[in-house]
Amino acid sequence: MKKIIALLLTIFLLTTEAIAVPKLSSYPAAPATIFLDFDGHYVQSTVWNGGNSFYCAPSGLTDPQITEVFNRVAEDYRPFSINITTDSTVFLAAPLTKRIRVVITTTSSWYPGVGGIAYVGSFTWGDDTPAFVFSDLLGPYSPKMVGECCSHESGHTLGLSHQSRYGADCINPVEPYNSGTGSGETGWSPIMGNSYYRNMSNWNNGPTPYGCTAVQDNLSIIATQNGFTYRADDYAEALNSNAYALTPSGSAVNGLISTNADKDAFKVTLAQNTNVHITAVPFNVGSNYIGANLDIKIELYNASAVLIRTYDPAATMSVTIDTMLNAGTYYLKLDGTGNTNTGEYGSLGSYTLNFTSGALPIHAVELSGTAEKGKHTLNWKIIADEPVRAIEVQASDDGIHFSNLTNTGGTVNRFTYQPYKTGTIYYRLKVTSVRDQTVYSNTIALRVSGTADKLFRVSTLVQDEVLVNASQNYQYQLLDMNGRTLLTGSGLKGIARVSVAQLPGGMYMIQFFSNGEKQTERIIKQ
Repeated sequence: MKKIIALLLTIFLLTTEAIAVPKLSSYPAAPATIFLDFDGHYVQSTVWNGGNSFYCAPSGLTDPQITEVFNRVAEDYRPFSINITTDSTVFLAAPLTKRIRVVITTTSSWYPGVGGIAYVGSFTWGDDTPAFVFSDLLGPYSPKMVGECCSHESGHTLGLSHQSRYGADCINPVEPYNSGTGSGETGWSPIMGNSYYRNMSNWNNGPTPYGCTAVQDNLSIIATQNGFTYRADDYAEALNSNAYALTPSGSAVNGLISTNADKDAFKVTLAQNTNVHITAVPFNVGSNYIGANLDIKIELYNASAVLIRTYDPAATMSVTIDTMLNAGTYYLKLDGTGNTNTGEYGSLGSYTLNFTSGALPIHAVELSGTAEKGKHTLNWKIIADEPVRAIEVQASDDGIHFSNLTNTGGTVNRFTYQPYKTGTIYYRLKVTSVRDQTVYSNTIALRVSGTADKLFRVSTLVQDEVLVNASQNYQYQLLDMNGRTLLTGSGLKGIARVSVAQLPGGMYMIQFFSNGEKQTERIIKQ
């Protein structure tokens, strides 16, 4: 009886976990399916674990992390007629020879030392042999790494080998797993190499561990050997009256560059001379186009289909066009392009295109900075036709993942602080107008010299708030000069503010407590 109860409890727990996983599908009409299985799975397979059945625990990822992993993998496979899903019922309804289960699990002791494992070509075996991704070994629990590994291992099941990098001698691989090149937004690596540490990862046509000349065409193998091919073209390339018409009052257009030959054409008709603002943004999972696969290029043509200008910025994967155009008809041709780190072969994926005309309130945001005596000073210039409501100073360790450092008022144009880090810190601004137009500045990089001599730094002369720059999490208390406690609270590592607007002018002491250490600073409220 106890065994029956335990079994029922296990089934109940597994069912409860399964319900909690978001049910997501990237292309329900597709003939083939990759199932990302996050909620645990009992594996019965003759080719894994010596043929012994075993249970794989759930992934340990939260719903937002699962959603990010799904979005990353879905974008990697967006060019193809295949559905990425987290729904087991969708997987079970797919044909046996056109589906694969990728088990994302913390159970890795049966196959130690790797982030994931799969059999090459198993997608078409028809016996539901799964692939595995070990989430607790990736980060751990990093949606970026788990997503990259899911695409990598499912790529193996679709017939792909690893991609390597060779030196000039073309004999032995310099890197058996090609880690790519570059940094920041356009830093690139192949999915079938080591793509954990670059922002832009995609399919590649390059050498394998089997030889410098053993070149593997990822796209052709995926699209010809597994019972599915590329998605149908959504927008034609022709520059004529049949091109899709963009209107300033219309909603955003979502499109897809699915092959190397695919180009999408759009028509713009202007009744009068006007300012034009066009943005083309690749699909991404965060600011600074994190997780994007498509590096966009736009060509602008006149009514006679004569090329006027090409927009192909080297440092960003998106395109922004701010220009004045005379009345008439124009055409846009959107395409995937290469950059300094990679060619256009794998520059495929989805995008969002927006078109507005007339004056925009924020014209430019220019950020500069200096590093001196351990302090970083940021200066900026904003050109706008209406007031700026908010300025968010953002910082990043890698130029990809940015987080809020501090917020300032719309009239502020300078910020100075001493960072509690080493190496290089990347900065940018997020500027929002009173009409909620949001514009990001350029990104700058400043090196950190020396180390902070205090755990906490505070502004000495204050008015309504005390600016706290902390090297670690803390608790604080604000005292008057007689030692009476006026305020208490806690804060997190980084930049924070303590309001003292309610206190009269005078001298005060603020004490910080963290990990058994205490620091006292004097402040003067003006």
